[in-house]
Amino acid sequence: MPGPGDLDADLLLVGGGLANGLIARRLRQAHPGLRVLLLEAGAALGGNHTWSFHGADLTAAQRAWIDPLVVHRWPAHEVQFPSYRRRIEGEYCSVTAQRFDAVLRGQEGLAARLHCAVARVAPTSVRLADGRSLRARAVIDARGAPPAQLALRFQKFLGQELRLAAPHGLTAPLLMDATVDQVDGYRFVYVLPFTADTVLVEDTVYADGAELSRQRLRGHIADYVAARGWRVAALLREEEGVLPIALAGDAQALWAGAQGVPQAGLAAALFHPTTGYSLPQAMRLADHLAALPRSSWDDPARVFAALRAHALAHWRSTGFFRLLNRMLFLAAAPPARRAVMERFYGLPAPLIGRFYAGQPSWADKARILSGRPPVPVTAALRAALLSVPGAAGAASASSRSPTP
Repeated sequence: MPGPGDLDADLLLVGGGLANGLIARRLRQAHPGLRVLLLEAGAALGGNHTWSFHGADLTAAQRAWIDPLVVHRWPAHEVQFPSYRRRIEGEYCSVTAQRFDAVLRGQEGLAARLHCAVARVAPTSVRLADGRSLRARAVIDARGAPPAQLALRFQKFLGQELRLAAPHGLTAPLLMDATVDQVDGYRFVYVLPFTADTVLVEDTVYADGAELSRQRLRGHIADYVAARGWRVAALLREEEGVLPIALAGDAQALWAGAQGVPQAGLAAALFHPTTGYSLPQAMRLADHLAALPRSSWDDPARVFAALRAHALAHWRSTGFFRLLNRMLFLAAAPPARRAVMERFYGLPAPLIGRFYAGQPSWADKARILSGRPPVPVTAALRAALLSVPGAAGAASASSRSPTP
C-alpha cells in the first residue's frame, strides 16, 4: 500500500457538483484528518444550478447541517391547474450554486481544483485531460451523466432569473403552473420568488426526448411573464437542465460496468425517479459515507461496496415511482399527462409530502392508484407489466431484462 507521501489525497472526488460537494463537506466534519480533493472541470463548484427541496424531505439533523447552504426558504408552495389553485403548507428551500461554491471553498481543509477536466478514472487514480495523473486511496466519480443501463424519459427546463420593474405579488413558490398550453408533453411553469421583485421562472416539460429547444423555451417564458402583467427590468442569469425520469433499468449492470470505481449522484441513479429532485438523495449518501469507519477509506473495495449497497437499496425502494412513470409516459398520450398530475395534486397534503420525500406508505400507494384513472385502464396495465423501450436521445435499458 502506498504511503501518504506517495498520494495526492486520500480521496479524489471527480466532479464538483451537488453529490460530491456534500460528500466532501460531510467527510471533512466526520473525519478531519482525511485528505479530500474535489476535481471540477468548470470555473466554480456547483456549476449554474438551483437545487430545491421540501423541508420534510430531510431529518431535523440534516436540515440543520445543510442550513448554511440554503439561500431562500418559504413556509408553503402552490400548484395551479385548469380546475383549481392550491396552497400546500410546509417549508420549501432552495440552494444556489453561488452559495454552494462559497461555503465549500470557504471550509477549512476542503481542497478543490477548478478548471480540472478528468479524462479517465480508476479505483485509486485519475488521469487528467492534460495528461497528468493523481493518486489516492479511493476515487468517487459523480460527473452527472445518467447511466446507460436505465430506460429514461426527461424533465427538461430552461429558467431565467428576472428582476422586475415592480413587485410580483407572490407569497410562495409556484411549483407547477400547468394552466399553460401543453407542448411536447406535460408542460408547466415553475416560479420561485426570491425577493419582492426578483423571480426565477422556469419553463418545464416532462417529455419523451432529451432535446432542449432553448429559443422556444425563452419565448414561452416571455409570453408567461407578459401574461402575468410583469415587466422585466433585467435578465440576471439563465440556467437549464435535462433531468432523468427513470422508467426501468438494470441497476446490477450499472454497477458491474463501473469497473470498481464508485459512482455517486445521477451516475448512480441517486435521484427521485418521478420528480427528478436529487438533494435529499445526495444528503442521505453523504450521511451514509460519513458513518463509515475511518479505516474504510484506506480500502477502495470497501468504498465501492458501501456506495453500491446504498445505491441498490435506493433502487429497490423506488420501484413504485418507476411504475408511475411508465403509466405516465407509456399509457398517457402527451396531451393527457396534465390530467394525471392534476388528479395527483388533489390528494391529501401529507400524502403529497411523503411522495416527494420518497417515502409513501402502502396506504398512500393504494390511494394514488385507486379510483377512476385519468388514463385508459388497459393501457395503464400494459405499461405497468411490459418491458420499456428506450427514448429517442436517451439511454435505453440494457439487453438484460429491466427491473421495474
